[in-house]
Amino acid sequence: MLSLVLSPEGTIVTTAQDQTAEPSAQVAVTLDGCAKEDARAVLTALSTSFPSDRSADDLPDDDETGRPTIWTATYDVSQTLALPGPARLSEPVTVTAQGGYRAVDRLRESLAEAFAVRVVGTAAGDQEQEAQLRLDNQ
Repeated sequence: MLSLVLSPEGTIVTTAQDQTAEPSAQVAVTLDGCAKEDARAVLTALSTSFPSDRSADDLPDDDETGRPTIWTATYDVSQTLALPGPARLSEPVTVTAQGGYRAVDRLRESLAEAFAVRVVGTAAGDQEQEAQLRLDNQ
């Protein structure tokens, strides 16, 4: 896995990191157009189930400029840590999940423990898919 790091000189440097998960078990998740509380609820539910590239205290927060905010995280769905309990959203949220077919299915199944999940769109590739998932309260 490659990581982008800002060097002391202010340039972006790419560094290799150890990666324990198979690439096919990685799912990139994107949320936008939702309140930070709803983004927190979704990302917390996913972090309960799967290891993430985000630390536990790295929670969505408001952008002080008032511009739209996009929250992203990558999850290793090769093993389930625990199942999340039901969570509440202030309004329906759309999540974009991109990864291997089975990995995206595992992520969707985990989200279904906390939310009502409906697949509203997919784009299929040779070995990966992108799925639009609409989450609402159960």
